[in-house]
Amino acid sequence: MNPEEEKRATPCSSHANMLHHRVFVRNPHLDVMKDDVLYHFGLGTATHNLPAMFGDVKFVCVGGSPLRMKSFTEYIAAEICMEDPESEYPNICAGMDRYAMYKVGPVLSVSHGMGIPSMAIMLHELIKLLHHAHCEDVTILRIGTSGGLGLEPGTVVVTKKSMDATFLPKFEQVILGKTVERNTDLDQCLAEELLQCSKELDQFETVIGNTMCTLDFYEGQARLDGAFCFYTEKDKQDYLKKAHTAGICNIEMESTVFAAMCKLSGLRAAVVCVTLLDRLKGDQMNVSHEVFQSYQLRPQILVGNYIKKLLKAKAVAATVQQ
Repeated sequence: MNPEEEKRATPCSSHANMLHHRVFVRNPHLDVMKDDVLYHFGLGTATHNLPAMFGDVKFVCVGGSPLRMKSFTEYIAAEICMEDPESEYPNICAGMDRYAMYKVGPVLSVSHGMGIPSMAIMLHELIKLLHHAHCEDVTILRIGTSGGLGLEPGTVVVTKKSMDATFLPKFEQVILGKTVERNTDLDQCLAEELLQCSKELDQFETVIGNTMCTLDFYEGQARLDGAFCFYTEKDKQDYLKKAHTAGICNIEMESTVFAAMCKLSGLRAAVVCVTLLDRLKGDQMNVSHEVFQSYQLRPQILVGNYIKKLLKAKAVAATVQQ
């Protein structure tokens, strides 16, 4: 990230400091466009009243699977008691087949697909959507799954730093033939708040640790079970142990671009992923479907309770002020 980007993308240090913070876009070309088409969402500034549809959004939860995000929408609806959890929640992006989007009260749920490119495309359009809708004080949370390093399966990891496959906290992208490096800092106050929320829940182990983001599920994560593999078990173990020594607790495929883009737009962001296995002990999951499903729910439970806690605190504060 260049100095100007760094200066204009200072992350918020606490929830209190988020008061009346708009979502930033860093593109002067948008100012002269008569219509901004959010193509992959099937939305646009000329065809939809985005402030009316999304202006009240305070929390955005993103995850890889459309089904997972629909499930989260049903879960959060019941948690915050705003709508009937038995209701059918329409997919706002139903006219397109790339992403799914659901909304209940101030909570927007969006799928991002798998990997950095899919996440980046979704975030460009999501950030513009929040900007066009004049949203303020937005917190965005990625909920997902990951491979753990030295952790018991089922442990939830709240990311401290997102690192690339060389164990460096950065995101690199080639723009106009040149490599641009961006910072992957995440909001540490938010991470601590999520950890405290997990302690209050006392349902499963949660830790704060570094997350490694790779470009691939197989060779990029040192797996031995892909279609191609030109390294040994020892090579794999040496690499994963180096990652573990660097403070990396889990491995996934989206966190660096997520952290970098959220930082640029001024969004308060966190990554919350459950570990499905300990990669130091193997490459494939050997648990039942029921256990797998219970693990997948853990980030939803933590984030859902966090949102519920903040909305309740906001309601109490509003009552006191009256």
